[in-house]
Amino acid sequence: MSLSTDPVANLPARRVVEAESAVAWHALPPDEIYRRLETSAAGLTSTEAALRLARDGYNVLPEPPRRQLLGIVIGQLRSPLIYLLLGAAALSLGMGEFSDAVFVFLVLAINTGLGTWQEARAEASSAALRSVVQARARARRDGTLVSLDGRELVAGDIVVLEAGDRVPADLRLIASAELRVDESTLTGESMAAEKSAGQPLPVETPLSDRLNCLYAGSLVRAGRGVGVVAATGRATALGQIAAVLEQKQPEPPIIKRLNRFSRTLGLASLALVVAVVGFRLLGGAELRETLFVAIALAISVIPEGLPVSVTVALSIAAGRMARRNVVVRQLPAVEGLGACTVIATDKTGTLTVNQLTAKRVWLPGHGVIAIGGEGLHPEGEFVALDGDHDGRDHAMRKLGRSAALVNDAVYDPALGRRGANGDAVDVALLVLAAKAALETDKLREATPRVAELAFSSERKFAASLNLHAEEHHLHVKGAPEVILPFCAGIDVDAVMAEAEAMAAAGHRVLAVATKAIAAANGDPLEAELHNLVLLGLVGFIDPLRPEARQAVADCHRAGVAVKMITGDHAATALAIARELGIAQTVDEVVTGRDIAAAMGDATALARIAAASVFARVEPRQKVEIVEALRAAGHFVAMTGDGVNDAPALTRADIGIAMGRDGSDAAREAADLVLTDDNFASIVAGIEEGRAAYANIRKVVYLLISTGVAEAAMFLLAMFSGLPLPLGAVQLLWLNLVTNGGQDVALAFEKPEPGLLNRPPRRPSEPIFDRVMIRQTALSGLYMGVVAYGFFAWALAQGIEEAAARDLLLFLMVLFENVQVFNARSETRSAFGVPASNNWLLIAAVVFAQSAQIAAPFIPGLRDVLVVQPIPPAMWLAMLAIALSLLAVMEADKAWARRRPRAA
Repeated sequence: MSLSTDPVANLPARRVVEAESAVAWHALPPDEIYRRLETSAAGLTSTEAALRLARDGYNVLPEPPRRQLLGIVIGQLRSPLIYLLLGAAALSLGMGEFSDAVFVFLVLAINTGLGTWQEARAEASSAALRSVVQARARARRDGTLVSLDGRELVAGDIVVLEAGDRVPADLRLIASAELRVDESTLTGESMAAEKSAGQPLPVETPLSDRLNCLYAGSLVRAGRGVGVVAATGRATALGQIAAVLEQKQPEPPIIKRLNRFSRTLGLASLALVVAVVGFRLLGGAELRETLFVAIALAISVIPEGLPVSVTVALSIAAGRMARRNVVVRQLPAVEGLGACTVIATDKTGTLTVNQLTAKRVWLPGHGVIAIGGEGLHPEGEFVALDGDHDGRDHAMRKLGRSAALVNDAVYDPALGRRGANGDAVDVALLVLAAKAALETDKLREATPRVAELAFSSERKFAASLNLHAEEHHLHVKGAPEVILPFCAGIDVDAVMAEAEAMAAAGHRVLAVATKAIAAANGDPLEAELHNLVLLGLVGFIDPLRPEARQAVADCHRAGVAVKMITGDHAATALAIARELGIAQTVDEVVTGRDIAAAMGDATALARIAAASVFARVEPRQKVEIVEALRAAGHFVAMTGDGVNDAPALTRADIGIAMGRDGSDAAREAADLVLTDDNFASIVAGIEEGRAAYANIRKVVYLLISTGVAEAAMFLLAMFSGLPLPLGAVQLLWLNLVTNGGQDVALAFEKPEPGLLNRPPRRPSEPIFDRVMIRQTALSGLYMGVVAYGFFAWALAQGIEEAAARDLLLFLMVLFENVQVFNARSETRSAFGVPASNNWLLIAAVVFAQSAQIAAPFIPGLRDVLVVQPIPPAMWLAMLAIALSLLAVMEADKAWARRRPRAA
């Protein structure tokens, strides 16, 4: 065995380095940082770097464990109901009844195959978090700037960054120049953040406001920076997200309900079988005959078709949800979305279109103008809201011309979003210019730039000096409070009031001004920043999706609260929430600082759970919001698109990721993925989730009621001294073949009207509630008693035992055919549910009858089932008996509709 010559190639997996992230690096001056990290501005030596790498390990994130196919298969078999069926199959094998065992194993194989196929198809194949960090980095080693593998960085390295670089580790800036960084992977906000080495910041400064720090996975959009590595690998902010993703997720409610129901059913079945076996043995019955009775009784009460039907119901709903732009990664999440009581959603890209757009312009002398159009499309009308219309178009073109020239972005109107590149504000200004019929490329070619002042966080404005024919024009854009004092001939206070009104409506406001200069005199541009002509104010906003307001209203109608989470300031967030109908007053807004101060305070945590808007929120606080909501008793669905959202998606009861603009990490952490990144699709998912749960209840009702009928029939026959009404194979035929197709087809029922007009059910609500208990008991006992009476009558008429069982089997098939129509709705009449809603169910009923009629004519099957052809007159008589069940249940539903509280 040989070892690599690479000094770090044979290192063990990285251990956790907690100390790196435990220090508030943003609050320390550079000298103290150097001292603590035992480094200097010249960087580390290669020897010291190798020692630290050996101690701390590679700068990589742990790859999350992937689910293997075998693990998915085993997961499908972990259910108390599955254990019951396996026990019955094993007992059948032990008794030599191979046909019984084959039937049970067949249904288990179908269920396992369906569930495995759905979940294996959804498993992602990429390690998303590992792909976020760039492969190469430039660092100072031995006093020289070198390019190295980003995973070899260690705490204390000095890293140099420029536009286009991916930040390879968490850094504390020690030098910067016009640095702007896209931190959307962590903060979720599309606007590039301005960064500066600057002075130390207060310890409590939230991550989104730490101007002197850069975080792994972020992208440098403009400028340059030099930083010292403060944290690597798992100790980075990105690494802490990865650690949260490794924690166990909450168990879906449908799994809890089914497990609880299966345990109850299993114990009841076991108790019944034990009691019957004991009763027969004490009565002197033979052991072998008693075991046959036990197997038959167990098969009658265990709903063998339930696992398949539940899987089919969830798979069908998953398919419908996919057609409505919701892709299901975990089957139980289908029903879980329908149970959610709260949706905690990101604002950017989910409620909004995630494309900064100029929507308002204020022109001196012309008032406020609304800008039509959405996103990066160049179409849009100008609609004057007040002021003088004369000369308005000319004034708008002048503003658009200056905004396009003091601008470094690129925008091709013909390509729309695909043709845009650069700072989001600059791109939005170019779109505004295109709406004013300006051709930016020709404009820039005709008026070349000769000097500029780049935008910076200290300056808060940018300026461009362009040559216009024989003179120079200075074009300036920036914060109104900075630009307005440079302007002449305006009432600064009045214009600031216009800017504040725009800001209060949720807009980010920019002032644009210009000035003609006869000739460039060589003075710095700062010297010309006086007597500017104000061209106007531009208000930018990430527009709401057109369907977002209605979607929020639909959620409220369905009893689902909507909570908006954003990195925006509180005032901006409240303005947007008001427009959406999420919140109305400032009391409904909680900030990131409030959340930080509330930890451990029960009263404050209750206020967090009651809030509707969360502003200036850090990534880790999204997890705390989810936990506070869950602690308040909510079943929480959380949406997100960035790496920063992945931990909250994991902790939420239902995680929903964006599919189009979302990160791989978010999609892997989520249970559901929105392919159109549209909040309205969640509402469609809620409806389908509720429909899936309703269909599962219908299947449970059908299977348990027929099981009760079979058990009642058996017990009555046994205690009255009659022979076994049906054999084990006949019961399996009844449960898995004739009824098996019906219960699967019942899972295809379309959503009933009014599903979104009801409040969500409690997560702890049992599947078998009072309504279902009443209906199951009534229908099951009715079928069981009538079937027993019919069997007793047939024997009393001198009909042979085998022939009586044959008639009884046919009657039970007819009962099941009728009961499936009763099961189509818990409250509506069977005659009120159109057959066209589920033609597959009609086909399943026809198949069940056809199979039973054809069985006596099929060699082999006739002998196994011990059946003979039934005279038409007898078939009609038994049909009339079976239809009496429909009359009984219609009467029950009518009574329940008149007395809802009694239901």
